[in-house]
Amino acid sequence: MDFTSDPRLQAFKRLLDIMDDLREKCPWDREQTLESLRHLTIEETYELGDAILDNNLPEIKKELGDLALHIVFYAKIGQEQGAFDISDVLNSICDKLVVRHPHIYGDVQADTPEKVKQNWEQIKLKEGRKSVLEGVPKGLPALVKAQRMQDKAAGVGFDWDNPEQVWEKVQEELHELRHEVTAGNADKTEAEMGDVFFALVNYARFIGVNPEDALERTNKKFISRFSFMEEKIREEGKEMKNLTLEELDVYWNRSKENE
Repeated sequence: MDFTSDPRLQAFKRLLDIMDDLREKCPWDREQTLESLRHLTIEETYELGDAILDNNLPEIKKELGDLALHIVFYAKIGQEQGAFDISDVLNSICDKLVVRHPHIYGDVQADTPEKVKQNWEQIKLKEGRKSVLEGVPKGLPALVKAQRMQDKAAGVGFDWDNPEQVWEKVQEELHELRHEVTAGNADKTEAEMGDVFFALVNYARFIGVNPEDALERTNKKFISRFSFMEEKIREEGKEMKNLTLEELDVYWNRSKENE
């Protein structure tokens, strides 16, 4: 391969050169640190997630570019501190990918996604982790964290056999929640509600649904319908707070029909 004519490498080198210029000449870029970029990176990641849920390919391309900039930015700061540079970053992930895919770069057999995931968790333990759950970031949102923990536990064989068993667990947790609500025990009600969510996340995993994506789709649907209601109520010279629930329900049904 002629590396100088590869458009991918040319584009990546262009980004690296621009980053060098910005770090040297731009007052804002010059004052950024690993810590100051952190919240911006999280924001960009969520924006990418929104674009993916909307299936907005032009926006996905844009947000991927923003994240690529952040990766290069972090690597530039690491280079200035003498800790690592972009070559170290890229070689590190390449090395990890080779080690984590012995069915590609070695003689291990893995012909299903499930077997690949099981291999991953075993390899991570051999790399020095004491628990498969160590790889779950503490700062993840609770819904995402529950899904990742269940994935990792399943990777070492701690899992249900079929979706029906998980659905029975959901029903059991719902019954226990209802019991605590009726008893008026606030602390136990919160605990049981958490159990219900955890069981539902598990069930979603078994039926091939990403719970975070599913909930966010519902959030977006609610925003769309509620905004439609507000608009129609204003157009008719009314105020939402003055309408009865039955009247609001009429507008809600109109918003669903509008979709």
